[in-house]
Amino acid sequence: MNYKETLDYLFKSLPMFQRVGKVAYKSDLGTTLELDRHFNYPHRNFRSVHVAGTNGKGSVSHMLASVLQEAGYKTGLYTSPHLKDFRERIRVNGVPIGENEVVRFVADNRELFERIRPSFFEMTVAMAFHHFEQERVDVAVVEVGMGGRLDSTNILDPILSVITNIGHDHMEYLGSGLAEIAGEKAGIIKNKVPVVIGESGSETDAIFIERAAEKGSDIYFADRVYSIPYSFLTPDGKQSMNVYRNDSLVYKDLILDLLGLYQRKNVATVLMSVEQLGKTGYTIPVDRVYNGLANVTVNTGLLGRWQVLGHQPLVVCDSGHNLEGIKSVVSQIYQTPHKRLWMVFGMVSDKNPDPIFDVLPGDATWFFTRAQIPRAMDAHMLAGKAAIKGLTGEVIPSVKEAVEKAKSLAGPDDLVFIGGSTFVVAEVV
Repeated sequence: MNYKETLDYLFKSLPMFQRVGKVAYKSDLGTTLELDRHFNYPHRNFRSVHVAGTNGKGSVSHMLASVLQEAGYKTGLYTSPHLKDFRERIRVNGVPIGENEVVRFVADNRELFERIRPSFFEMTVAMAFHHFEQERVDVAVVEVGMGGRLDSTNILDPILSVITNIGHDHMEYLGSGLAEIAGEKAGIIKNKVPVVIGESGSETDAIFIERAAEKGSDIYFADRVYSIPYSFLTPDGKQSMNVYRNDSLVYKDLILDLLGLYQRKNVATVLMSVEQLGKTGYTIPVDRVYNGLANVTVNTGLLGRWQVLGHQPLVVCDSGHNLEGIKSVVSQIYQTPHKRLWMVFGMVSDKNPDPIFDVLPGDATWFFTRAQIPRAMDAHMLAGKAAIKGLTGEVIPSVKEAVEKAKSLAGPDDLVFIGGSTFVVAEVV
Protein backbone atom coordinates (compact mmCIF):
# COMPACT_ATOMS: atom_id res chain seq x y z
CA MET A 1 0.00 0.00 0.00
CA ASN A 2 1.11 3.57 -0.62
CA TYR A 3 0.52 6.40 1.88
CA LYS A 4 -2.99 7.26 0.66
CA GLU A 5 -4.02 3.60 0.61
CA THR A 6 -2.60 3.16 4.09
CA LEU A 7 -4.64 6.06 5.47
CA ASP A 8 -7.77 4.79 3.72
CA TYR A 9 -7.21 1.43 5.37
CA LEU A 10 -6.77 3.02 8.81
CA PHE A 11 -9.79 5.30 8.51
CA LYS A 12 -12.01 2.47 7.35
CA SER A 13 -10.68 -0.29 9.58
CA LEU A 14 -10.05 1.41 12.94
CA PRO A 15 -12.84 3.28 14.78
CA MET A 16 -11.93 6.97 14.99
CA PHE A 17 -13.62 9.07 17.67
CA GLN A 18 -13.26 12.33 15.76
CA ARG A 19 -15.17 10.86 12.83
CA VAL A 20 -17.71 8.48 14.39
CA GLY A 21 -17.88 9.42 18.08
CA LYS A 22 -18.91 7.07 20.88
CA VAL A 23 -18.29 3.72 19.17
CA ALA A 24 -14.56 4.53 19.07
CA TYR A 25 -14.32 5.34 22.79
CA LYS A 26 -12.84 2.74 25.15
CA SER A 27 -13.14 2.96 28.94
CA ASP A 28 -9.96 1.05 29.77
CA LEU A 29 -6.28 0.89 28.82
CA GLY A 30 -6.19 -2.83 28.00
CA THR A 31 -5.52 -2.48 24.27
CA THR A 32 -3.05 0.36 24.83
CA LEU A 33 -1.09 -1.79 27.27
CA GLU A 34 -1.09 -4.69 24.83
CA LEU A 35 0.29 -2.45 22.08
CA ASP A 36 2.88 -1.09 24.49
CA ARG A 37 4.08 -4.62 25.34
CA HIS A 38 4.23 -5.54 21.66
CA PHE A 39 6.54 -2.61 20.88
CA ASN A 40 8.64 -3.29 24.00
CA TYR A 41 7.55 -0.26 26.01
CA PRO A 42 8.97 2.53 23.82
CA HIS A 43 7.70 5.31 26.11
CA ARG A 44 10.22 4.20 28.74
CA ASN A 45 13.06 5.28 26.46
CA PHE A 46 12.32 9.01 26.23
CA ARG A 47 11.40 11.74 28.69
CA SER A 48 8.03 13.39 28.31
CA VAL A 49 5.77 16.25 29.30
CA HIS A 50 2.10 15.21 29.51
CA VAL A 51 -0.51 17.91 28.75
CA ALA A 52 -4.24 17.62 29.52
CA GLY A 53 -7.11 20.10 29.82
CA THR A 54 -10.42 21.08 28.29
CA ASN A 55 -9.15 24.02 26.26
CA GLY A 56 -5.67 25.19 25.36
CA LYS A 57 -3.85 21.87 25.65
CA GLY A 58 -3.00 21.85 21.94
CA SER A 59 -1.71 25.42 21.99
CA VAL A 60 0.27 24.82 25.20
CA SER A 61 1.78 21.65 23.74
CA HIS A 62 2.87 23.43 20.55
CA MET A 63 4.26 26.43 22.46
CA LEU A 64 6.20 24.25 24.86
CA ALA A 65 7.59 22.12 22.04
CA SER A 66 8.68 25.27 20.19
CA VAL A 67 10.48 26.61 23.27
CA LEU A 68 12.25 23.28 23.85
CA GLN A 69 13.30 23.14 20.18
CA GLU A 70 14.73 26.65 20.40
CA ALA A 71 16.62 25.61 23.54
CA GLY A 72 18.40 22.95 21.49
CA TYR A 73 16.51 19.83 22.57
CA LYS A 74 15.39 17.25 20.04
CA THR A 75 11.68 17.47 20.73
CA GLY A 76 8.85 15.12 19.88
CA LEU A 77 5.30 16.46 19.69
CA TYR A 78 2.14 14.37 19.71
CA THR A 79 -1.23 16.12 19.28
CA SER A 80 -4.70 15.36 17.96
CA PRO A 81 -6.78 15.63 15.90
CA HIS A 82 -5.05 16.56 12.68
CA LEU A 83 -6.52 19.24 10.40
CA LYS A 84 -5.04 18.56 6.96
CA ASP A 85 -2.72 15.56 7.11
CA PHE A 86 -2.52 12.65 9.53
CA ARG A 87 1.22 13.25 9.94
CA GLU A 88 0.55 16.52 11.80
CA ARG A 89 -0.09 14.40 14.88
CA ILE A 90 3.48 13.12 15.17
CA ARG A 91 6.43 15.50 14.79
CA VAL A 92 10.09 15.69 15.78
CA ASN A 93 11.52 19.20 15.84
CA GLY A 94 8.50 20.26 13.84
CA VAL A 95 9.04 17.71 11.06
CA PRO A 96 6.07 15.37 10.56
CA ILE A 97 6.64 11.64 10.58
CA GLY A 98 7.50 10.50 7.05
CA GLU A 99 4.89 9.01 4.76
CA ASN A 100 7.11 5.94 4.25
CA GLU A 101 7.37 5.47 8.01
CA VAL A 102 3.59 5.52 8.37
CA VAL A 103 3.23 2.99 5.55
CA ARG A 104 5.92 0.73 7.00
CA PHE A 105 4.54 0.87 10.55
CA VAL A 106 1.05 -0.13 9.41
CA ALA A 107 2.29 -2.82 7.03
CA ASP A 108 4.57 -4.36 9.64
CA ASN A 109 1.79 -4.46 12.24
CA ARG A 110 -1.35 -4.94 10.22
CA GLU A 111 -1.84 -8.50 11.46
CA LEU A 112 -1.62 -7.27 15.06
CA PHE A 113 -4.11 -4.46 14.45
CA GLU A 114 -6.61 -6.80 12.85
CA ARG A 115 -6.27 -9.21 15.76
CA ILE A 116 -6.61 -6.84 18.73
CA ARG A 117 -8.72 -4.14 16.98
CA PRO A 118 -7.31 -0.96 18.52
CA SER A 119 -9.08 2.33 18.04
CA PHE A 120 -7.53 4.80 15.61
CA PHE A 121 -6.28 6.84 18.58
CA GLU A 122 -4.70 3.84 20.31
CA MET A 123 -2.86 2.99 17.11
CA THR A 124 -1.58 6.55 16.61
CA VAL A 125 -0.28 6.74 20.18
CA ALA A 126 1.63 3.50 19.63
CA MET A 127 3.02 4.87 16.35
CA ALA A 128 4.04 8.14 17.99
CA PHE A 129 5.83 6.52 20.92
CA HIS A 130 7.60 4.10 18.59
CA HIS A 131 8.69 7.01 16.37
CA PHE A 132 9.96 9.06 19.30
CA GLU A 133 11.96 6.10 20.55
CA GLN A 134 13.45 5.47 17.08
CA GLU A 135 14.34 9.15 16.73
CA ARG A 136 15.91 9.21 20.21
CA VAL A 137 14.23 12.45 21.18
CA ASP A 138 15.47 14.33 24.24
CA VAL A 139 11.90 14.99 25.30
CA ALA A 140 8.40 14.55 23.89
CA VAL A 141 5.47 16.84 24.55
CA VAL A 142 2.37 14.63 24.51
CA GLU A 143 -1.17 16.00 24.39
CA VAL A 144 -3.95 13.96 25.98
CA GLY A 145 -6.72 13.01 23.57
CA MET A 146 -9.68 13.18 25.96
CA GLY A 147 -9.90 13.18 29.73
CA GLY A 148 -6.71 11.82 31.20
CA ARG A 149 -7.15 8.88 33.54
CA LEU A 150 -8.20 6.45 30.79
CA ASP A 151 -6.53 8.18 27.85
CA SER A 152 -4.14 6.03 25.81
CA THR A 153 -1.33 8.50 26.45
CA ASN A 154 -1.62 7.94 30.20
CA ILE A 155 0.87 5.07 30.23
CA LEU A 156 3.56 7.78 30.32
CA ASP A 157 5.67 8.41 33.39
CA PRO A 158 6.46 12.05 32.57
CA ILE A 159 8.86 14.52 34.10
CA LEU A 160 6.06 17.10 34.22
CA SER A 161 2.27 16.97 34.06
CA VAL A 162 0.29 19.98 32.83
CA ILE A 163 -3.46 20.55 33.09
CA THR A 164 -4.50 23.75 31.31
CA ASN A 165 -8.05 24.21 32.61
CA ILE A 166 -11.38 22.49 33.21
CA GLY A 167 -14.51 23.22 31.18
CA HIS A 168 -17.68 21.59 29.89
CA ASP A 169 -16.78 19.14 27.13
CA HIS A 170 -17.13 15.39 26.52
CA MET A 171 -19.41 15.23 29.56
CA GLU A 172 -20.95 11.98 28.34
CA TYR A 173 -17.60 10.33 29.02
CA LEU A 174 -15.95 12.45 31.72
CA GLY A 175 -18.82 13.45 34.02
CA SER A 176 -21.55 16.07 34.17
CA GLY A 177 -19.88 18.50 36.57
CA LEU A 178 -16.56 20.34 36.63
CA ALA A 179 -15.41 18.41 39.71
CA GLU A 180 -16.01 15.07 37.98
CA ILE A 181 -14.22 16.24 34.84
CA ALA A 182 -11.32 17.51 36.95
CA GLY A 183 -11.09 14.09 38.60
CA GLU A 184 -10.62 12.48 35.19
CA LYS A 185 -8.03 15.04 34.09
CA ALA A 186 -6.22 14.66 37.44
CA GLY A 187 -5.59 11.06 36.46
CA ILE A 188 -2.42 12.17 34.67
CA ILE A 189 -0.81 13.29 37.96
CA LYS A 190 1.89 10.73 38.73
CA ASN A 191 3.93 9.83 41.82
CA LYS A 192 6.36 12.61 42.76
CA VAL A 193 5.99 14.26 39.33
CA PRO A 194 5.32 18.02 39.53
CA VAL A 195 2.08 19.26 38.04
CA VAL A 196 1.24 22.68 36.60
CA ILE A 197 -2.40 23.79 36.62
CA GLY A 198 -3.03 26.58 34.13
CA GLU A 199 -6.24 28.10 35.53
CA SER A 200 -7.58 28.01 39.06
CA GLY A 201 -11.23 27.15 39.63
CA SER A 202 -13.39 27.17 42.75
CA GLU A 203 -14.89 23.78 41.88
CA THR A 204 -11.67 22.11 40.77
CA ASP A 205 -8.68 23.36 42.78
CA ALA A 206 -9.34 21.03 45.71
CA ILE A 207 -9.52 18.04 43.35
CA PHE A 208 -6.06 18.75 41.98
CA ILE A 209 -4.55 19.61 45.37
CA GLU A 210 -5.87 16.38 46.89
CA ARG A 211 -4.66 14.26 43.99
CA ALA A 212 -1.20 15.86 44.08
CA ALA A 213 -0.99 15.26 47.84
CA GLU A 214 -1.91 11.60 47.36
CA LYS A 215 0.86 11.24 44.80
CA GLY A 216 3.44 13.26 46.71
CA SER A 217 3.63 15.68 43.78
CA ASP A 218 4.37 19.39 43.94
CA ILE A 219 1.55 21.45 42.43
CA TYR A 220 1.78 24.91 40.87
CA PHE A 221 -1.09 27.15 39.71
CA ALA A 222 0.18 29.26 36.83
CA ASP A 223 -2.46 32.00 37.13
CA ARG A 224 -1.55 32.57 40.77
CA VAL A 225 2.03 33.39 39.81
CA TYR A 226 2.04 34.77 36.25
CA SER A 227 -0.21 37.54 34.96
CA ILE A 228 -0.55 39.18 31.54
CA PRO A 229 -2.84 42.21 31.91
CA TYR A 230 -3.12 43.04 28.21
CA SER A 231 -1.65 42.45 24.77
CA PHE A 232 -1.67 44.26 21.44
CA LEU A 233 -1.06 43.39 17.81
CA THR A 234 2.28 44.30 16.25
CA PRO A 235 2.56 45.73 12.73
CA ASP A 236 3.78 42.36 11.44
CA GLY A 237 0.69 40.60 12.74
CA LYS A 238 1.88 39.07 16.00
CA GLN A 239 0.81 39.55 19.60
CA SER A 240 2.98 41.50 22.06
CA MET A 241 2.58 41.35 25.84
CA ASN A 242 4.29 42.12 29.13
CA VAL A 243 4.40 39.19 31.55
CA TYR A 244 4.54 39.64 35.32
CA ARG A 245 5.62 37.11 37.92
CA ASN A 246 4.23 37.98 41.34
CA ASP A 247 3.80 41.59 40.15
CA SER A 248 7.38 41.88 38.87
CA LEU A 249 7.91 42.35 35.13
CA VAL A 250 9.84 39.28 33.94
CA TYR A 251 9.15 39.17 30.18
CA LYS A 252 8.97 42.61 28.60
CA ASP A 253 7.56 42.84 25.07
CA LEU A 254 7.15 39.09 24.73
CA ILE A 255 6.05 38.30 21.17
CA LEU A 256 3.67 35.45 20.34
CA ASP A 257 2.82 34.51 16.77
CA LEU A 258 -0.62 33.18 17.81
CA LEU A 259 -3.25 35.90 17.71
CA GLY A 260 -6.03 34.70 20.01
CA LEU A 261 -6.37 36.87 23.11
CA TYR A 262 -7.14 33.69 25.05
CA GLN A 263 -3.55 32.62 24.37
CA ARG A 264 -2.42 34.88 27.22
CA LYS A 265 -3.67 32.23 29.65
CA ASN A 266 -1.80 29.57 27.75
CA VAL A 267 1.42 31.61 27.77
CA ALA A 268 1.24 31.79 31.57
CA THR A 269 0.85 28.01 31.69
CA VAL A 270 3.84 27.53 29.38
CA LEU A 271 6.05 29.87 31.39
CA MET A 272 5.25 28.06 34.63
CA SER A 273 5.98 24.77 32.86
CA VAL A 274 9.33 26.10 31.59
CA GLU A 275 10.14 27.14 35.14
CA GLN A 276 9.48 23.63 36.44
CA LEU A 277 11.42 22.00 33.60
CA GLY A 278 14.39 24.10 34.67
CA LYS A 279 14.27 22.34 38.03
CA THR A 280 14.47 18.93 36.32
CA GLY A 281 17.72 19.74 34.53
CA TYR A 282 16.57 21.41 31.32
CA THR A 283 18.49 24.58 30.46
CA ILE A 284 16.11 27.01 28.77
CA PRO A 285 17.60 30.53 28.56
CA VAL A 286 15.24 33.50 28.48
CA ASP A 287 16.10 34.35 24.89
CA ARG A 288 15.09 30.81 23.85
CA VAL A 289 11.72 31.34 25.50
CA TYR A 290 11.28 34.55 23.47
CA ASN A 291 12.30 32.83 20.24
CA GLY A 292 10.14 29.80 20.90
CA LEU A 293 6.97 31.77 21.51
CA ALA A 294 7.60 34.11 18.59
CA ASN A 295 7.90 31.17 16.18
CA VAL A 296 5.32 28.59 17.29
CA THR A 297 3.68 28.16 13.88
CA VAL A 298 7.00 28.01 12.03
CA ASN A 299 8.54 25.55 14.48
CA THR A 300 5.54 23.26 15.00
CA GLY A 301 3.05 23.82 12.16
CA LEU A 302 0.15 24.76 14.46
CA LEU A 303 -3.04 25.63 12.56
CA GLY A 304 -6.53 26.84 13.33
CA ARG A 305 -6.11 29.07 16.39
CA TRP A 306 -7.60 32.48 15.51
CA GLN A 307 -5.92 32.02 12.15
CA VAL A 308 -6.27 34.87 9.67
CA LEU A 309 -7.08 33.51 6.21
CA GLY A 310 -7.67 36.74 4.33
CA HIS A 311 -8.17 40.49 4.44
CA GLN A 312 -10.80 42.87 3.03
CA PRO A 313 -12.91 41.27 4.33
CA LEU A 314 -11.04 39.91 7.32
CA VAL A 315 -11.50 36.13 7.27
CA VAL A 316 -10.66 34.24 10.46
CA CYS A 317 -11.11 30.66 11.63
CA ASP A 318 -10.78 29.16 15.09
CA SER A 319 -11.12 25.56 16.27
CA GLY A 320 -12.76 26.42 19.61
CA HIS A 321 -15.77 24.10 19.86
CA ASN A 322 -17.00 23.78 23.46
CA LEU A 323 -18.77 26.36 25.61
CA GLU A 324 -15.67 27.87 27.19
CA GLY A 325 -13.78 27.85 23.88
CA ILE A 326 -16.66 29.54 22.05
CA LYS A 327 -16.94 32.19 24.78
CA SER A 328 -13.28 33.05 24.23
CA VAL A 329 -13.84 33.23 20.47
CA VAL A 330 -16.88 35.50 20.88
CA SER A 331 -14.89 37.80 23.16
CA GLN A 332 -12.21 38.07 20.48
CA ILE A 333 -14.83 38.75 17.79
CA TYR A 334 -16.20 41.66 19.79
CA GLN A 335 -12.70 43.07 20.25
CA THR A 336 -11.91 42.80 16.53
CA PRO A 337 -12.94 45.95 14.61
CA HIS A 338 -15.51 45.23 11.89
CA LYS A 339 -18.65 46.68 10.37
CA ARG A 340 -20.67 43.56 9.79
CA LEU A 341 -20.20 40.02 11.06
CA TRP A 342 -20.69 36.91 8.93
CA MET A 343 -20.66 33.51 10.67
CA VAL A 344 -19.95 30.23 8.86
CA PHE A 345 -20.78 27.65 11.50
CA GLY A 346 -20.99 23.88 11.89
CA MET A 347 -20.96 21.43 14.81
CA VAL A 348 -20.72 17.72 15.55
CA SER A 349 -23.91 15.79 16.23
CA ASP A 350 -23.01 14.51 19.71
CA LYS A 351 -22.57 17.99 21.21
CA ASN A 352 -25.49 19.96 22.66
CA PRO A 353 -25.53 23.28 20.75
CA ASP A 354 -28.05 25.07 23.00
CA PRO A 355 -25.64 26.59 25.57
CA ILE A 356 -23.27 27.52 22.75
CA PHE A 357 -26.01 29.30 20.80
CA ASP A 358 -26.81 31.27 23.97
CA VAL A 359 -23.40 33.00 23.84
CA LEU A 360 -23.03 33.48 20.08
CA PRO A 361 -23.55 36.90 18.46
CA GLY A 362 -27.18 37.64 17.66
CA ASP A 363 -26.34 40.43 15.22
CA ALA A 364 -24.45 38.27 12.70
CA THR A 365 -25.46 36.98 9.29
CA TRP A 366 -25.41 33.19 9.58
CA PHE A 367 -24.46 30.37 7.23
CA PHE A 368 -25.02 26.91 8.71
CA THR A 369 -22.85 24.18 7.27
CA ARG A 370 -21.59 20.64 7.78
CA ALA A 371 -18.07 19.20 7.78
CA GLN A 372 -17.58 16.13 5.62
CA ILE A 373 -17.32 13.55 8.42
CA PRO A 374 -19.99 11.09 9.62
CA ARG A 375 -20.07 12.66 13.09
CA ALA A 376 -21.00 16.14 11.81
CA MET A 377 -24.46 17.52 12.54
CA ASP A 378 -26.78 17.95 9.58
CA ALA A 379 -26.75 21.63 8.58
CA HIS A 380 -30.56 21.84 8.40
CA MET A 381 -30.85 20.34 11.88
CA LEU A 382 -28.26 22.79 13.19
CA ALA A 383 -30.12 25.71 11.62
CA GLY A 384 -33.36 24.51 13.23
CA LYS A 385 -31.78 24.38 16.68
CA ALA A 386 -30.25 27.82 16.13
CA ALA A 387 -33.59 29.30 15.07
CA ILE A 388 -35.08 28.33 18.43
CA LYS A 389 -32.41 30.54 20.00
CA GLY A 390 -33.15 33.41 17.62
CA LEU A 391 -30.22 32.83 15.26
CA THR A 392 -31.42 32.53 11.68
CA GLY A 393 -29.62 32.29 8.39
CA GLU A 394 -28.97 30.29 5.25
CA VAL A 395 -28.14 26.58 5.09
CA ILE A 396 -25.20 25.76 2.79
CA PRO A 397 -24.06 22.17 3.50
CA SER A 398 -20.67 22.58 1.81
CA VAL A 399 -18.19 24.40 4.08
CA LYS A 400 -16.21 25.82 1.16
CA GLU A 401 -19.35 27.03 -0.62
CA ALA A 402 -20.58 28.66 2.58
CA VAL A 403 -17.26 30.46 3.02
CA GLU A 404 -17.25 31.64 -0.58
CA LYS A 405 -20.84 32.91 -0.26
CA ALA A 406 -19.98 34.85 2.90
CA LYS A 407 -16.86 36.35 1.34
CA SER A 408 -18.73 37.36 -1.81
CA LEU A 409 -21.35 39.25 0.20
CA ALA A 410 -19.07 40.79 2.83
CA GLY A 411 -17.72 44.30 2.51
CA PRO A 412 -14.00 45.13 2.84
CA ASP A 413 -14.42 46.21 6.48
CA ASP A 414 -16.47 43.17 7.51
CA LEU A 415 -15.43 40.07 9.47
CA VAL A 416 -16.10 36.54 8.24
CA PHE A 417 -15.69 33.96 11.02
CA ILE A 418 -15.47 30.21 10.35
CA GLY A 419 -15.78 27.72 13.19
CA GLY A 420 -17.92 25.75 15.62
CA SER A 421 -16.05 22.52 14.92
CA THR A 422 -12.44 21.51 14.40
CA PHE A 423 -13.58 19.72 11.28
CA VAL A 424 -15.17 22.81 9.75
CA VAL A 425 -11.87 24.62 10.27
CA ALA A 426 -9.96 21.67 8.76
CA GLU A 427 -11.73 22.24 5.44
CA VAL A 428 -10.52 25.85 5.08
CA VAL A 429 -6.99 26.07 6.51
